[in-house]
Amino acid sequence: MTQKTLKIHTENILPIIKKWLYSEKDIFVRELVSNSCDALRKLQILGKLDDPRIDITIDKNAKTITFADSGIGMTADEVEKYIAQIAFSGAEEFVAKYQAKDSIIGHFGLGFYSAYMVSSSVTLDTLSHEDGAEAALWTCDGSSTYSLEKGSRTTRGTTITLHVSEEEYLEDFHLRSILKKYCAFLPYPIYFNGTRINQEEPLWLKNPSECTDKEYLDFYHTLYPMESDPIFWIHLSVDYPFHLQGILYFPKISRRFEWGKSSIQLFCSRVFVSDNCKDLLPDFLTCLRGALDSPDIPLNVSRSTLQMDRTVRQLATHITKKVADRLSTLYQNEKEKFLAAWSDIEIVIKLGLLQDEKFYERAKDFLVWKTVSGSWILLSDQKKVFYTADPHAPILELFKDKEVIIASTPVDSAVMNFLEHKLSMQFQRVDGALDDNILDSAREKTLLDAEGKTESARIADYFRSVLSCPVEAKSLASDALPAFLMLEEKSRRLREQLALYEKELPVAKQTFVVNTNSPLINKLVALKDKKPVLAEQIAKHLYDLSLMSQKELEGAELPKFAQRSSQLIETLLSAE
Repeated sequence: MTQKTLKIHTENILPIIKKWLYSEKDIFVRELVSNSCDALRKLQILGKLDDPRIDITIDKNAKTITFADSGIGMTADEVEKYIAQIAFSGAEEFVAKYQAKDSIIGHFGLGFYSAYMVSSSVTLDTLSHEDGAEAALWTCDGSSTYSLEKGSRTTRGTTITLHVSEEEYLEDFHLRSILKKYCAFLPYPIYFNGTRINQEEPLWLKNPSECTDKEYLDFYHTLYPMESDPIFWIHLSVDYPFHLQGILYFPKISRRFEWGKSSIQLFCSRVFVSDNCKDLLPDFLTCLRGALDSPDIPLNVSRSTLQMDRTVRQLATHITKKVADRLSTLYQNEKEKFLAAWSDIEIVIKLGLLQDEKFYERAKDFLVWKTVSGSWILLSDQKKVFYTADPHAPILELFKDKEVIIASTPVDSAVMNFLEHKLSMQFQRVDGALDDNILDSAREKTLLDAEGKTESARIADYFRSVLSCPVEAKSLASDALPAFLMLEEKSRRLREQLALYEKELPVAKQTFVVNTNSPLINKLVALKDKKPVLAEQIAKHLYDLSLMSQKELEGAELPKFAQRSSQLIETLLSAE
């Protein structure tokens, strides 16, 4: 067997870096400023740091951008070693020597060459911190050749000058916005055309016990200037088995809220990487806002996206646990605040228990439900639960003595199915079945007429003949409700779940329930022989109203309903 060494053609590697390595040209700013931060950090580790500073300046006439730092600098030999050898990481070598991994940003040795995405040529003028060192000047036009000669720099550090071919980067506003995006929280002073652009310290570095509510709110508005105050937040600080710091916020959920779009800002050693953390969070937590910073997050070579591995999965699990713990603590210790925020957080909690078994085990102790009467209850010890999607539904008149919960979110059907399976309990919608609780058997009209039919049966027959739909005439517990539309529980839940996926909805099994104890129904039955047209119009109007209360009357049927109502009013006025 013969072993040989792979050969790299340097004339091909720079075009590859320029075109394919980085997805956004803006990243060259992040990479060059990060290199300057590393140069300052190395000097700090050696105990020689004084007056740390990074300056970025634009010269529109010369069409140049200059990045200058007062960092460790390089000798000519080091320029040959670290700059002329593509993908040789000086940061990695320094880490190995001084054990400073958590504080050094660079790892791949490619960031410097991102400058060629926007430049026709680059010069590097540097002076090492070493006593007696001479400045070195490196120049390259992006080809495989470069020149190295004596430099002109007289103070320790490095100056990189980009001869810019992409003129949009010579606009002050454009370059400033890039610097604010990627470099706002870097640890050393950064100046752009003489003005400092990173005065904010990342709040996640502070001990949570030392942070005030005002600081948390101010930091949130630094990240999201146009948003309303968040509901509450979670301060993360993890040292083992990985390093992670950050602050996650629960935002207020508005109608325009974009579910499924992650807006958490991801940082690696204080350098902005991405505002898409979907791989770092379970789906139900992508609505959160905030910032996460970890040197252990595995990134691709361009440091633009996450690479899925065991660490990412561990981070996601840990974040989920911390969110559950924070919600539990809030419920136990600040219940009024928790309940006040429920309309904003309930969808997150309900999706969480559906998607994550471990989250459910914690969430079941704070999965609260508001009742029609305005109280809040847990359902862990109940076997049968009545619910409604409309706290003002007329049928609730029949449930005055019962606890009825409000279940009106799009995922409630799925949650109820889940809990029925998990806790061996039953959910029943108030208008989903003829429960014994709403019937008054003592007043049931059971007397038979000459044809052997009860009065209840005759009332049902009349409405069937007029409406051509399933009808039941029942003795209800309250006289106030003349009728209601009953939608069978199982088919209704199926429709609600299919609606989430915008599927074609099947017709739910419907029954029109007429109250034999209602004075209105009894007057209508008496009217059917005297004024059959008017009686039929009233019967249809009652059915229309029941459809409307169930949101089953919509679209093209609404104008027809308006027309029928007008005809009924006209008939009533004519009868005067």
